[in-house]
Amino acid sequence: MANDKPKNNDSIGRTFIVVFVLCLVCSIVVAGSAVGLKAQQQEQKLLDKQRNILDVAGLLKPGMTGTEIKAIYDNRIQPELLDLKTATLEKGKGDFDLKNALRSDDTSVALSPEQDLAKIRRRANMAEIYLVKDEHGKTTELVLPIYGSGLWSVMYAFISIDVDGVTSRGITYYSHGETPGLGGEVDNPQWRKQWVGKKLYNPQGIPALKIVRGGAGDNPYGVDGLSGATLTSNGVQHMFDFWLGDNGFGPFLKKVREGALKDG
Repeated sequence: MANDKPKNNDSIGRTFIVVFVLCLVCSIVVAGSAVGLKAQQQEQKLLDKQRNILDVAGLLKPGMTGTEIKAIYDNRIQPELLDLKTATLEKGKGDFDLKNALRSDDTSVALSPEQDLAKIRRRANMAEIYLVKDEHGKTTELVLPIYGSGLWSVMYAFISIDVDGVTSRGITYYSHGETPGLGGEVDNPQWRKQWVGKKLYNPQGIPALKIVRGGAGDNPYGVDGLSGATLTSNGVQHMFDFWLGDNGFGPFLKKVREGALKDG
């Protein structure tokens, strides 16, 4: 009986050692897997962005492979950094990380309640935009990233705009958490088709795009509201009110209307 206690202590000690070793091995395996998969995850994330940009630019074809998407993107899409404060393009600055930019007062600005129509709180000082080239290298349209709050989520989209700086050529919402069948209908191809050819500004250069409840009909500035999803529709409207205005892409698109991109 006197030897039972030491034996039990030894058994418990060995158990702790085994558990510790197993935890250590599992941690190493998990950490190694995360590091090993990070490059693949980043590559897939980039491919997804390229796919969405080609889609809104009308260059994505059914069944395209990742290799084909990358080749067409490299050949037809020219990323540029736009300084939203000066409405000028900054060439050769490399990749832009929106989330990192929004974390710093040096690279973003807080919006007042009167300015914050899209309910995004802060706006980065820079934006990565995309010039779409034809086979001869001439710019035919531009793709702008826009985002704003819907009912349940921040909705992220790309909109393609003609080099006239007025006419929409397409839209795609690539990330949102809206209700399927209601606000989630921003993904519906039929709703997206309405955006082709719509006018974003009136002849006086004032933002004029309207999400119309009950149907837009032949209104050149109107897009049908989403049935049963008034708050999401309002979010889309507010998003465009902000990004087409003076605190968004408005000053840059004014330069585009004046011919800034027509020479290449």
